Amino acid sequence: MNLLCARSLQYGGSWAISQFPEITKRLRLLFAVLALCFLSAPASAASPIQMVVLGDSLSAGYLLPQDAAFPAALERALKAEGISIEIANAGVSGDTSRGGLERLDWAVPDGTQAVLLELGANDMLRGIDPAQTKNALDQIITRLKARGIRVFLAGMLASPSLGKDYGDRFNAIYPELAQKHTIPLYPFFLAGIAGDRALNLDDGMHPNRKGVETIVQSILPSVKSFLSGM
Repeated sequence: MNLLCARSLQYGGSWAISQFPEITKRLRLLFAVLALCFLSAPASAASPIQMVVLGDSLSAGYLLPQDAAFPAALERALKAEGISIEIANAGVSGDTSRGGLERLDWAVPDGTQAVLLELGANDMLRGIDPAQTKNALDQIITRLKARGIRVFLAGMLASPSLGKDYGDRFNAIYPELAQKHTIPLYPFFLAGIAGDRALNLDDGMHPNRKGVETIVQSILPSVKSFLSGM
């Protein structure tokens, strides 16, 4: 309450006692001033969106400092766009889609409003039956939606070395799940950096700091659209 409001309240209260016959007119003025004060008070800032990136080493920031990992880099980029958000890193190196399902309840705590789901690369590298991968991801999405949590699906593509049959079955997982659950899909998480030595660590598989920033800039418009209205 500013000085005008405080003085008005003090004056109106003492005056009402000594000048009772004019109380109605004076109180009307007092209430009008107080109403103006409250209406002009700044509204409290909206709470930031609570988001979790549930993934593997690609999003966890393998061999990178945490401030260079994908969740931290994405949070900075979104804040630079004026979006109030906090993103938790729930990436585990080596994790499969089944592993993500098993740790889902504690990896995505109560209060989470959105999840970026990035799992499946390790399933592919291990040659796990795509039907199993699809089933695990399907259960993750179903359980998150049941909790009222919005899901953004980041897809993966199979290595050509695994053969056409495996590749066709694996690559179909993500668009089919996105269509089934009516959720947004970013088709290939490593788009723009896969195979580029300058954007990956020496192992040729994990993004380096520059690679992470490239992923963020590529996926940013889709994530912004996903978060709109929250």
